[in-house]
Amino acid sequence: QVQLVESGGGLVQAGGSLRLSCAASASGRAFTTYAMGWFRQALDKEREFVAAISWSGGSTSYADSVRGRFTISRDNAKNTLYLQMNSLKAEDTAVYYCAASPLLFAVVPGGYDYWGQGTHVTVSS
Repeated sequence: QVQLVESGGGLVQAGGSLRLSCAASASGRAFTTYAMGWFRQALDKEREFVAAISWSGGSTSYADSVRGRFTISRDNAKNTLYLQMNSLKAEDTAVYYCAASPLLFAVVPGGYDYWGQGTHVTVSS
């Protein structure tokens, strides 16, 4: 069982930056054994993949729409996942969710078993 709590969302102007955090508490299986990911869902749209990171942090993957602007990272000592978002655009406006996967790596929602409640990001143009 993993509980995830996102923070760091807010309102930012286009071109600005935000850093999202996801604090994890795991029981029965260590946080370090989960692959982690960020997804987002804009109003009236389906949830979409943003970025993923392997349990060790050695492998990462990004959606084409955010590659080069967003960076996913994790601090296993703090049981925390991060998403650094730079050069934000209006189209990045969405609710951002972190998720935990028991797999080595996953880039689709179906690969994740645990989800946070989400944090809102609004980018004004």
